[in-house]
Amino acid sequence: MSATSATPASTTGDRVDGRTPDQLREVRIHRGWLDHAEGSALIEFGRTRVLCAASFTEGVPRWKKGSGSGWVTAEYAMLPRSTNTRSDRESVKGRIGGRTHEISRLVGRSLRAVVDLQALGENTIQLDCDVLQADGGTRTAAITGAYVALADAISWGTKHASIPAARSVLTDSVSAISVGIVQGRPLLDLEYREDVEADTDMNVVVTGSGRFVEVQGTAEGEPFDREELGVLLDLATGGCAQLAQIQADVLGLAS
Repeated sequence: MSATSATPASTTGDRVDGRTPDQLREVRIHRGWLDHAEGSALIEFGRTRVLCAASFTEGVPRWKKGSGSGWVTAEYAMLPRSTNTRSDRESVKGRIGGRTHEISRLVGRSLRAVVDLQALGENTIQLDCDVLQADGGTRTAAITGAYVALADAISWGTKHASIPAARSVLTDSVSAISVGIVQGRPLLDLEYREDVEADTDMNVVVTGSGRFVEVQGTAEGEPFDREELGVLLDLATGGCAQLAQIQADVLGLAS
């Protein structure tokens, strides 16, 4: 097991937790957290904690058989007591909620953006992202942690399955962060107390080379203008650059 962390939150800022507007929460990634999964990572964005497990299996869904191409997919879920009140498991309810479907698809799309599926061959990597504790930014933490688990699962596949070297399968890294406008101020990496007060809430997925995979932005209160959008995207790309470095450090890759 290995771990790395971003610079701890300062006490000189004026946000609810003492951070400055452009500062990440403390980020920790614990690689190889599970014994049995081909890749795994426990990621912490402040008090948000998500466990990501990557399972490597030979074969692909029926609709991809014979294509010579692999598949990467994801499932996201929140544990019943990941928030301040208990919620029933969706499996017990008998149906998966719309939010869960949306985030699962987002995580899958984000990871596939940096995988050469042809190079993966007819193999499947399934990512399971379970929120152990939620304090804002669960989907962005899931994407960021899932990439580390994915990278290790691909490395496992190069040793135990007929796929080429990991670098030819992974085309880039990927991470995600939230940004928003709270009381008129653009802020990076919103925790829950900020998220619920945000006039604008946005989740941004960025590759290690600085290219956008997805931008999800909503004006919850006051609409935002083009200039504010630019400021938010600049905050997000700066935050994701830091996350990409943390990912590289924990995977033992050269920066």
